[in-house]
Amino acid sequence: MSSSTPSPGLGHTLLERLDEAAQHSEPGPGVTRLFCSDEHRQVLTLIGDWMRRAGLTPELDASGNLVGRSARALAGEKTLILGSHQDSVVEGGKYDGMLGVALPLLALEALKEAGVELPYGVEVVAFGDEEGTRFQSTLIGSRALAGTFDPASLAALDAEGVSLGEALKAFGGEPAQIASLARERDSVLGFVEVHIEQGPVLERRDHALGVVTSLTGIERHRLIVRGKAGHAGTTPMAGRRDALVGAAEMIAAADRVLNATDDFVGVVGKLEVRPNAVNVIPAEVVFTLELRSPDAAIRRRGRDEILAACHHHAEARDLALEVTPTYAAEAVDCADWLIEAIEGACVDIGERAERLFSGAGHDGLAMRDLTDIGMLFVRCTDGLSHHPDEAITALDGDAATRALMRFLHDFPRRLAQR
Repeated sequence: MSSSTPSPGLGHTLLERLDEAAQHSEPGPGVTRLFCSDEHRQVLTLIGDWMRRAGLTPELDASGNLVGRSARALAGEKTLILGSHQDSVVEGGKYDGMLGVALPLLALEALKEAGVELPYGVEVVAFGDEEGTRFQSTLIGSRALAGTFDPASLAALDAEGVSLGEALKAFGGEPAQIASLARERDSVLGFVEVHIEQGPVLERRDHALGVVTSLTGIERHRLIVRGKAGHAGTTPMAGRRDALVGAAEMIAAADRVLNATDDFVGVVGKLEVRPNAVNVIPAEVVFTLELRSPDAAIRRRGRDEILAACHHHAEARDLALEVTPTYAAEAVDCADWLIEAIEGACVDIGERAERLFSGAGHDGLAMRDLTDIGMLFVRCTDGLSHHPDEAITALDGDAATRALMRFLHDFPRRLAQR
């Protein structure tokens, strides 16, 4: 396979496809496409068409993933799995997740048109849920393939009181069969995901592509602060049990710890106030706390310091505090041989490959329990993600597609050398 550019239009084709996928969204800014929604169903029709053009056979699995398999994969040969998630955050961008679905399918289609037949099985998976936006239970599809799906998560409820299990059944999935999706480790050659960087490093260094070395560890908590409601005009300030004031102090304490600790980031991304009335002292506040670090010890120490401060502020204002862990995933390393293989593919097409750490979670966090993982990052404008203005250029999309084509072509040699 020549290292020259197969077609300068690959990047433009990629962006056109991602623009088309972005049309399958709830009304409003950016892209809002939640798991098991009408928008999810609509975009799978489009992705299924891309899969067939790439020579793959699409199938909706029991967990809501759309899986495209090559003939060799269908025949039971050992298989390389590619893919990413199709779901988005609320008012997100058109590239987070979907890039890793559209790009490998375009690369496989281009290889097919060039007459290249890959001597191993290939699957491309449009994972059903990674963001956790609807049910707050992330990595549903990738955990199903890895054999680590927790059936208890089927009871998780969305904002309308619909359970994950109910939504999945209505979508065409089969919750009772999810356990059967677990792959045999010996049947999988590896997992590779393409994703926008979601950060500014590549842009600052003027590199189109990056090779990921590891994925961050993440934990999430739900905090409930309970005080006492009262008339805002007749209750003296002294002695008030204002849940919102207490929660504000807790959030500020979390921010101080995060800013004072290297390799530690976090956010309070969701907050609910009750009774949420203009002239009533807040009786209850519910907020989320998400913490991330590549170092588990740093994350644990930071979490303990933050929660200790929260309990201190609750006690000082005579408030009740309830803390419930809702999610945890430890940091994982990408496989050295896949790092080198992706890096080599980038160099072969004339692109310098920047090695960098991912501060975001990805389906690889779950897939690492099944197989070796690798990840290719693509530069994004201003490092922006989870935002309607999320963007990549056609030139960078073209480079990433060509790099993945080279990687797929050379994969048997790299596999033999590992």
